[in-house]
Amino acid sequence: MAEPIRTALIRTVSGRPVRHLAVALALLAVHAVAAAQPTVAPEPIRAFVERHVPAGSGRVEVQVGTLDPRLQLAPCGRAEPYQVAGTRLWGRTVVGLRCMEGATWSVTLPVNVIVRGRALVAGEARVAGSSPAGASLRIEEAELSREPGTPVTDPAQLVGRSLIRPVAAGQVLRLEHLRIAQTVAAGDPVRIQMVGQGFMIQADGQALAGAGDGQTIRVRTESGRILAGTLRGRTVEVRI
Repeated sequence: MAEPIRTALIRTVSGRPVRHLAVALALLAVHAVAAAQPTVAPEPIRAFVERHVPAGSGRVEVQVGTLDPRLQLAPCGRAEPYQVAGTRLWGRTVVGLRCMEGATWSVTLPVNVIVRGRALVAGEARVAGSSPAGASLRIEEAELSREPGTPVTDPAQLVGRSLIRPVAAGQVLRLEHLRIAQTVAAGDPVRIQMVGQGFMIQADGQALAGAGDGQTIRVRTESGRILAGTLRGRTVEVRI
């Protein structure tokens, strides 16, 4: 492809008008840039992403984008994909591409990682602070990667939790939408149950912070001692 351009240069030097030289140089530069763009085979990229999507996420489809056409890269004999630090292979993201033979460049390639599977979906809109549990919830097939976060796949994950933000009807519930409902506030009286090897002691105490069932909480005994344990209802279990 470059041979006619070289011929044009020779003819110009041999006595052709000088304006042809500028045109030939420009064409040669364009050809050199185009030749420097590596061809990205999509199949190795898809295989790499599919291997690194968390197991059990669902069915994965990987749409591979193209490199920025403005890049001017040195010739490369072999390039390998890698996961860019701080990225998640989920939804619209990027994959790194690093030259392993012939050059030292590394670039990012846009990809769209579509994950489909079964998850809990809100049958009606819910406001922040409300419980997500109820008959309106259903498990159905959905595009899990449409939003960031971890989809809720088991109704048991909703027990004792409330919504941090509103959820629209038809939206997949995610663990990031939920928080453990607070059952004890700072200053509330609690029952302390201290359990050791072969014995158990019970005493009254006071919560030093708010917490929900199953969370760790710090409490003060009547004698002023500070303990930490697991909240079960309004009882704090302390292992000693």
